Amino acid sequence: MLTTIQYNSRKLQIDLSKPLDISIPMRASKKNVNAWYIDEPKIEAVKLDDWVGRVAEGADVNFNNIQFNPHAHGTHTECVGHITEEFHSVNKNLKQFFFLAEVVSVAPEPEGDDTVISKTQLQFALGNKKRDAIVIRTLPNMKDKLTKHYSKTNWTYLKEDAVAYLVSKGIKHLLIDLPSVDKEDDGGELKAHKAFWNFDGKLRKDCTITEFIYVPNKVDDGEYLLNLQIAPFENDATPSKPVLFKVLE
Repeated sequence: MLTTIQYNSRKLQIDLSKPLDISIPMRASKKNVNAWYIDEPKIEAVKLDDWVGRVAEGADVNFNNIQFNPHAHGTHTECVGHITEEFHSVNKNLKQFFFLAEVVSVAPEPEGDDTVISKTQLQFALGNKKRDAIVIRTLPNMKDKLTKHYSKTNWTYLKEDAVAYLVSKGIKHLLIDLPSVDKEDDGGELKAHKAFWNFDGKLRKDCTITEFIYVPNKVDDGEYLLNLQIAPFENDATPSKPVLFKVLE
């Protein structure tokens, strides 16, 4: 299903029949991806007196409650409200849902006891390309990213100047296959988050960070149209479903 769309001053040809979903599904299971030291999500039938909201137990419908944390339990998109005292909703601040994106693969560099993504690496990956979004796939790219428990693993993070570079390049939407763009235990500094949203200046309220994605190896590095789908939660973060379409022109 080849389609040509107008995106700013360009005409992009994409195949709508070949979406590339880079979200991680949420499951009520200990095998669900996890971070931030909390238990797995819960999906349980409602119980009202003798009534149980499960067809297998005689109800007309399945009727479940879901308990989860968007930051800890799967692919999520967050806005500046994640780090501000004032409430900001990602549902109110994200008003456009299609963006020109670049998928890049980066092998984190050692730095002391940590592994990091540096400004130099992102400069090399982006070059002179102008994009609204960047999708970062860290290497090695193993399928255990779909089920990994990240708490107390000291995961890879983005250096502050690397994020500042993305901002200078006009990147408004940052997607990464880690629980956070920041170091797991940084004493609350949140340097990468603050750099991305210009925390000490005019807040970039229409910009988002999406964490806990998974970019399969079949997805090549390069240019894509990103459809950033979110659930309409009035919260700083919401579960999301980013979908890529390869630009064919």
